[in-house]
Amino acid sequence: MRDSAEPVAEAGAPAWEDAVLAAWLLAVDPVGLGGATLRARAGPARDAWMDLWRDLTPERPMLRLPPGTPDDRLLGGLDLAGTLAAGRPVRSPGLLAEASGRTLVLTMAERCPSGLAARIAAAQDAGAAFALIALDEGAAPDEAAPSSLTDRLAFAPRLDGLPLAALAPGAAPCPAEVVAAQARLRSVRAPGTLAEAFVGLGLALGIGSLRAPLLALNAARAAAALFGDDEVGEAAAAAAVRLVLAPRATRLPPEPPPADDDPPDDPPDSPPPDTSPDTADASDGDAPTPDEAEGPDDGGGRIPDDVLVEAARAAIPSDLLARLLAAGALRTAGGASAAAGDDGAGRKGGRPVGSMRGALRDGARLDLIETLRAAAAWQPLRRRLMAEAGAQATPGRVLVRPDDFRLKRFRRRAERVVIFVVDASGSAALARLAEAKGAVELMLAQAYVARQQVALVSFRGAAAEVLLPPTRSLVMTKRRLASLPGGGGTPLAAGLAAAMDLARLAKSRGTTPYLAVLTDGKANIALDGAPGRPQAEADARRIAQALRVAGVRSILIDTGNRPAQSARDLATAMGGAYLPLPRADARMLSAAMRSALDGPG
Repeated sequence: MRDSAEPVAEAGAPAWEDAVLAAWLLAVDPVGLGGATLRARAGPARDAWMDLWRDLTPERPMLRLPPGTPDDRLLGGLDLAGTLAAGRPVRSPGLLAEASGRTLVLTMAERCPSGLAARIAAAQDAGAAFALIALDEGAAPDEAAPSSLTDRLAFAPRLDGLPLAALAPGAAPCPAEVVAAQARLRSVRAPGTLAEAFVGLGLALGIGSLRAPLLALNAARAAAALFGDDEVGEAAAAAAVRLVLAPRATRLPPEPPPADDDPPDDPPDSPPPDTSPDTADASDGDAPTPDEAEGPDDGGGRIPDDVLVEAARAAIPSDLLARLLAAGALRTAGGASAAAGDDGAGRKGGRPVGSMRGALRDGARLDLIETLRAAAAWQPLRRRLMAEAGAQATPGRVLVRPDDFRLKRFRRRAERVVIFVVDASGSAALARLAEAKGAVELMLAQAYVARQQVALVSFRGAAAEVLLPPTRSLVMTKRRLASLPGGGGTPLAAGLAAAMDLARLAKSRGTTPYLAVLTDGKANIALDGAPGRPQAEADARRIAQALRVAGVRSILIDTGNRPAQSARDLATAMGGAYLPLPRADARMLSAAMRSALDGPG
């Protein structure tokens, strides 16, 4: 049986040891912890983890679920072959029902449609007794498993880039240990303050979901059971923080306040403490001890908060920003829907996305299988009605009505234009204009490779200028960007107004506009050109709200030396993502913009 002093449970353990510990904990409480997301390409690391899971849970055979599984196969529905053979409706059980007590493996989770993810999540919320392993093979930032699934899965082991030498199997897995830990799990107690500590740490790490602290609490209890303890201790709590909370972090926890070595002086008017023997004796006998002052703990000793914070800080990777952006952590702040024309659904071309009921006209393509499936349930009734009307149905022929027609649906991504709005005012020029230019140039190269249009708007002095209308010309764009001067006032409202005009023009031409605003947010020139910070901020906020209503996806990069509340408020008004990068170079700025604009909105 594992002991909490083993290296696998120590904070800051290597990635493979953390992945092994996650597999053990999930085997102890597969339903309470939901499952795990393996974001890794097929390779030795992923195969080794899956082999370990099989060895730990021999009683849970795996059931594979492709991302294109239809609803009737997932939830159960009409068995078309059986129905046509029997001449009566024959229903088949769904995969979710078959997965009870087993392991459901979602292959290519990065391609899982939102509808399928919602049905799996609903089954988990209803208490379905299966563990879900999501195999996420996404390579690009916008290729990731749906958050509705990953939010319900406790673990996300990092397996990419692990060398073969790190995959040492160590001691052979013993399912008997898992069974013993499962029996002990029912009696494991957690300190009464641990749930509150996990919630507070989640807030400090920028985790918006309340499921994360609950999963961390379940993981801590499973770790204590695995370590052979009857109560959650520091090692089990730190393991839960490292494996559940740290991978979900969107910011670093705050630094502890500096310790004050010198005690504060007594107030000048306060009397000196009474050190008489009578007073001392009374104090020794009646004063509560520190433990008594805190009051009784309803669940055991309190785990110090600094232990949990240090465990999280040690587990947060150095490439936190890149991982967050790749996972789509930068969502639109206002929840604005995707702009019109982003993904156009139709009947004629693109990627197939199922079928729909409709009439055979305008070049629509018939989905034969779904049409037969829709007609199969009505065959007994239709044959009986024909017999009552004196007509004879041809044996073996399927009776199809126009209402049975199912047409193939396709989805194709519309062409899009990325509108860069660059602050070239004096405050920006002194701080970050060079980095902003470099970031925009890197983004321009990416847009050119992806055959996207780009546009460039700059604002300085008293007005904004469209330096480049939507184009694919990389040479012209670089030339205009290199000649961009800096200095003067900050007409932020004029820059946003010019960007909104370009966005409307792009929509009228059937393209999807994306907005990337690089500014420090210190507007001081109103829309009419008059100086004055209050009116300038009000004008910028009004136009930002108009962009939000128009549904333009956007990101605001705060390029100031320090994050400004005015820039954050402006991003909220636009319904866009806000990213303060006071110490980022051009490459990091480029990665931030590309990931936020490409990620799910």
